[in-house]
Amino acid sequence: MKKFSVFSLDKKILSAALGQAIRKLDPRQQIRNPVMFMVYVGAIMTSIPAFWEGSSASLSFKIQLVSWLWLTILFANFAEALAEGQTKARTDALRTTRGTVLAKKVQSMDDKKFSIVNGQLLRKDDLFICESGDDIAADGEIISGAATVDESAITGESAPVIRESGGDRSAVTAGTRVLSDRIVIRVTQNPGDSFLDRMITLIEGAKRAKTPAEIALTIVLSVFSIVFLVAVMSLPVFYGFAAGGKSSIPLPSLIALLVCLIPTTIAGLLSAVRISGMNQLLAHNVLAMSGRAVEAAGDVDVLLLDKTGTITLGNRQASEFFPAPGVEEYDLASWAQLASLADETPEGRSIVVLAKNKFALRERSLAEISATAVPFSASTRMSGSDLVMDGKQVSVRKGAFDAIAQRVKELGGSIPDAVKSRVDDIAKKGGTPLVVARGNSILGCIYLKDIVKGGIRERFGELRRIGIRTVMITGDNALTAASIAAEAGVDDYIAEAKPEAKLARIRSEQAKGHMVAMIGDGTNDAPALAQADIGVAMQTGTQVAREAGNMVDLDSNPTKLLEIVEIGKKILMTRGALTTFSIANDVAKYFAILPAIFGSLYAIAGVSPLAPLNVMRLASPESAILSAVIFNALIIIAMIPIAMKGVQFRPMPASALLSRNLLIYGVGGVIAPFIGIKLIDMLLALFM
Repeated sequence: MKKFSVFSLDKKILSAALGQAIRKLDPRQQIRNPVMFMVYVGAIMTSIPAFWEGSSASLSFKIQLVSWLWLTILFANFAEALAEGQTKARTDALRTTRGTVLAKKVQSMDDKKFSIVNGQLLRKDDLFICESGDDIAADGEIISGAATVDESAITGESAPVIRESGGDRSAVTAGTRVLSDRIVIRVTQNPGDSFLDRMITLIEGAKRAKTPAEIALTIVLSVFSIVFLVAVMSLPVFYGFAAGGKSSIPLPSLIALLVCLIPTTIAGLLSAVRISGMNQLLAHNVLAMSGRAVEAAGDVDVLLLDKTGTITLGNRQASEFFPAPGVEEYDLASWAQLASLADETPEGRSIVVLAKNKFALRERSLAEISATAVPFSASTRMSGSDLVMDGKQVSVRKGAFDAIAQRVKELGGSIPDAVKSRVDDIAKKGGTPLVVARGNSILGCIYLKDIVKGGIRERFGELRRIGIRTVMITGDNALTAASIAAEAGVDDYIAEAKPEAKLARIRSEQAKGHMVAMIGDGTNDAPALAQADIGVAMQTGTQVAREAGNMVDLDSNPTKLLEIVEIGKKILMTRGALTTFSIANDVAKYFAILPAIFGSLYAIAGVSPLAPLNVMRLASPESAILSAVIFNALIIIAMIPIAMKGVQFRPMPASALLSRNLLIYGVGGVIAPFIGIKLIDMLLALFM
């Protein structure tokens, strides 16, 4: 991810955030943040001249103090508005995508006649047709046909995807576009309940809904601030007693002390941390149904994954040619390619690709070689082509073993034992054997297998390094499961698993105290997705799966959990780091303001016995107070990039990570104010 900078943001977002920061001065909004509300009330009180009575401070000091107190509030508002602005930009883009789309409504799946209706008039269980170039008007399930679909409006990925009826890749989303073929879609969601509508609602809700951890931290910070409020209110009593009632502490100084001692930094940035966490997930094309799910992701230590479509590509692809005795592999590949030229299924295209990659066989045109395509059909379970070679009619077919075997026998041929043995071996491994025949001669077979997604083994290794154990769950036999598990690099697997087995494993891990994440895409994954602490449904999956999970991965990438976990940990770390930094800041500001308030007390011949408390050797009491207030305001702005981007996560033990962050944000949080306040004091001394 590129380095975050406030200045790298869209100018529209920045200008809108500035305006929103001012609008957030509404007391009804300010009271939602108890800590900043104290600053808000203090700024109002210092803005009333009557409260300055008895103060000998200069007018310049009074104006600057009032100004910087208001700026403190505005800076906190700006941080929240900036995060909200990024969210609004995303929802505006989604609303554009959701625009009005016309639909070709039909009464039945086989109906050839359709009526053009507004997509907003479609209701659940209605049927409509989509053809090449049509926008999909409503969320639904494909009940007939297959098509390539452009989902870039949702996922941001330009590469089209295959959607087809009768499987776990049948769900389509409103706002996407059909690029080829014809499909019939049954509507699954009424207007207002579509995936896009729910995305917009959830994203906007993230701005308002506080997570349980955030609520708990807000309560702690509020109690912390009340303690400081009581302590500051008691200071005039002790000061007056020590001074013999001859002097008192000016109210503005007390307010300045309170503002600097309460944890304003974390209080001002807390909402921004939460919202930016949701934005980071959206930047990775992950939609979280709640902030609670994002926080829980930071504690995940067990990941359960469905195999098909999750670890593997889902569509079986050609991986190897096995020629029959007396047949060269090159010849088998050439004829297999010829038999697959008219086969537009993923399996058929994979055979063409394998032949090209392995033997550099150029893809031929059927018209070029004067061949007639024989398309695949469910009744024949084979495809191929007919052509003329050397004046003779030649037919080549590829398909299921029993279909090809029957055809060859009918033509007077026989099946070599070696081919039968190879077919059985492929089947035992969980693969799909396709047999190729030319006329009545068997040329060999093709091994179709589930292809493990590229780079997934390395990603699972990264998950292992941060303490997450991976478990693959599949309905395949133990031999196939073991083979895929070894290739993918998962830690464990469950073979021949039914939905009940997935649930049982999740409950077993949860009973041991583990936080479990489940990734799946099929209807049979829905119970497990609902049971898991984090249920990540693939966008390519069924509607039932997407509704069962509390996160949706728009890229349908199972290794996306690594980013999800990292973002969850970053939110927790960022919140903790900023809290540590904010409280550590108070130590330095204590040494800035208290000496300024008490420094002149007990002065004898102009020398105060409390003067050693002024360890920073600040120029004057006014300068000390003002320097602390200015630093307190500026540090909020300085910490916005950290709040928006998050504290960097490194794959290391939790103890080492904690020690590192305590050193940076704890010790650093104590040192930074001493330096900052001193530099501001030196500048102020030139003008005061």
